[in-house]
Amino acid sequence: MTFEVTRDSKLSKRGNCVIGVSANKAANDLDFGFKEACRREGARIMVRLEAEGIIETIHGLGSCGLSFSHPKEIVGRKSMYASDRTIMVSCDKAAFDLDRQLISAMKSSNTKLNVQIIVDV
Repeated sequence: MTFEVTRDSKLSKRGNCVIGVSANKAANDLDFGFKEACRREGARIMVRLEAEGIIETIHGLGSCGLSFSHPKEIVGRKSMYASDRTIMVSCDKAAFDLDRQLISAMKSSNTKLNVQIIVDV
């Protein structure tokens, strides 16, 4: 599953929990088979972020509690909490933990973030 995210100029540059906005996919847009695989307990999920040649990966787990029903947002969580926005839990990183070079690149409203999500069951 691959999609693009941009950063809206209205988003605060001091924020530490949002990576990007205006994605061309949300939780409910993800492929049915992908969602089913992510709902398997123990499924390993990797998110690969790439902007301006800077690559960052986040690893997390699937959960049977994932609904993938939010029409506008996607969230990865370090906790086990699952909402309609959550696509993975027990992540090894939050936005605050990401490479500062990637975050600096995302501060430009012209930067596109390519997001690839891979699930291994």
